[in-house]
Amino acid sequence: MSNKLNITHPTLLLDVEKCRGNIDRLSTKMAREDVIFRPHFKTHQSREIGRWFRDYQIDKITVSSLRMALYFADDGWKDITVAFPVNLLEINIINDLAGRINLNLIAEDADVLVQLDHVLHHRVGIFLKMDTGTHRTGIDPADIATTDACVKAMAKSANLVWKGFLSHAGQTYLVRHDVEDMGVVYKNSLQGIIALKEHYHSQYPDIRISFGDTPGASIMDDFSHIDEMRPGNFVFYDMMQVQIGSCSIDEVAVAMICPVVASHPQRQECVIYGGGIHFSKDSILRDDSKATYGTVVPYSDGRWDSSQEQGYVRSLSQEHGVIKLLPDLIESIKPGQLVAVLPVHSCMTAQCIGSYLDHDGRRIDHFASTKYFLQ
Repeated sequence: MSNKLNITHPTLLLDVEKCRGNIDRLSTKMAREDVIFRPHFKTHQSREIGRWFRDYQIDKITVSSLRMALYFADDGWKDITVAFPVNLLEINIINDLAGRINLNLIAEDADVLVQLDHVLHHRVGIFLKMDTGTHRTGIDPADIATTDACVKAMAKSANLVWKGFLSHAGQTYLVRHDVEDMGVVYKNSLQGIIALKEHYHSQYPDIRISFGDTPGASIMDDFSHIDEMRPGNFVFYDMMQVQIGSCSIDEVAVAMICPVVASHPQRQECVIYGGGIHFSKDSILRDDSKATYGTVVPYSDGRWDSSQEQGYVRSLSQEHGVIKLLPDLIESIKPGQLVAVLPVHSCMTAQCIGSYLDHDGRRIDHFASTKYFLQ
């Protein structure tokens, strides 16, 4: 039994070479397309991994919380967008950040903007959050009245600087290996905010459209009308992105290494130490319409082999994971061994684990294990 890295419990292993390759590919692509690249750091949430982007002259980033913005601001990032609706209860953090970096917030309500203006000590950038099809939150681009009210609220303020429109085309996650379909989703998602930008252009010539999603950034080649892209998941990818067609399985840069703790040959299953608290419970459907929470591949000597699928995670509870194995493997995978699981959703898996181990056995930091997250 090989256990080069002395792994004894669920451990998220990072392939640094693959991760750097993913960063190189998207950074180069965005530079070629002359699009501002503001990568979303909510996936890796790591200062060390964030520094790798500086090799590509990236100096603008996106995060998902104000505390995460603090974490990265204290590592030297000076231009940060918090892509989550502004939380007025965190005004102390907002004023701290706005006093030392270029801070962009997002909003979708004129009353919130008025309240924010009353308590700000420094200027902040504001993106109006637009709902371009996901229906999670944001202003409907057809709702001119709401947009106008927000624009007027900002115009009356010395501290609110309108930056433009921000959206996440989450419906791209429904596309499956179809560049043409992806193009249709993008066209439909952009039409409304392109019209809005043109509507306000004469008075606000510098406003921009900030878009962001890994499927679109990875698959699309035409970014006409998009001024800024904010993908995040691409840094690691995962099995959901493989299914969409954003990447190949060889480009997935993280795998959860889990001990096998029980075997059930009669069911062609084994049980791993690795459950919902390690992976999250995000799932996708296989070709046979069965839910899967991860793809099982061989692991040996600190490496996983994504070319050989051994089975899939069919269910998760708190600590348990149940793997359905291929028929000819049930006798060869025993308790005491380690298997690698390529996660369905790497962002959530990384958040659950809170650190990475690289192939040399070195720990790499994660925001979730720091004072910024815990305080």
